[in-house]
Formats: sequence, C-alpha cells, structure tokens
Amino acid sequence: MNPAALAVADAARLLAKASSEPVTEAMIRGDIDDGAPTNPDGTVNLVHYAAWLAMKTREDAGG
Repeated sequence: MNPAALAVADAARLLAKASSEPVTEAMIRGDIDDGAPTNPDGTVNLVHYAAWLAMKTREDAGG
C-alpha cells in the first residue's frame, strides 16, 4: 500500500485499524464531497487528508 495513493476503501480500512473510532468508506467519501483533497485518479494521500481534517477541525472550533 502506498500511503500517498490509497483507494478510498483501503484508506478507510487502514484508518479504522489505527483509530479507536470507526472510520468507514462512506465517511471518507463524505469528506471528499465536503472538499477533502484527492489525487487526480481519485485516490487519497493520507498526509494531505490528515492535514485537511486538522484544518477542518480547527475551522469547526472557530479558529
């Protein structure tokens, strides 16, 4: 697996294993619909996705 180019399903499985919270393909697709970055081929770069999540969390917290 290449963490810079994961299929959404693979990203969900990997993140679910690494997290104490559930992570599903539908959750990641929802984030993509909300503007999370993807590679031109539709794969997910985990570093870019994590940075987007951090930015989104900060925005949602009012910062």
